[in-house]
Amino acid sequence: QLQLVESGGGLMPPGGSLRLSCAASGVIIDYYTIAWFRQAPGKEREGVVCISNSGDSTKYIDSVKGRFTVSRDNAKRMIYLQMNNLKPEDTAVYYCAADLDLVCAENYAFGTYDVWGQGIQVTVSS
Repeated sequence: QLQLVESGGGLMPPGGSLRLSCAASGVIIDYYTIAWFRQAPGKEREGVVCISNSGDSTKYIDSVKGRFTVSRDNAKRMIYLQMNNLKPEDTAVYYCAADLDLVCAENYAFGTYDVWGQGIQVTVSS
């Protein structure tokens, strides 16, 4: 059974950078679409970015385009989210999620992912 564990969160000033990692275990991730979600205090959870199983298709929400970059290393069972030029509105708990059936592409909604990590806090504040 697939398990996901996020790491790399923390407190950064505006304009700073963080790289989140998501370590997968239990099964290979080659066939899974992976996404990063986030939930800010008092707000609903939102999809931030997704990446297809091969890594050749990605989707970003407008607010992070040009600042965030998702990548994956299937051989290492790792997924990464590089976050640059962080803004206070990026403050949230970030979740890594995986699903075998969902499509990651610009014209597709994020959908409901099947497997979730426990989440990690990212705080952007001066």
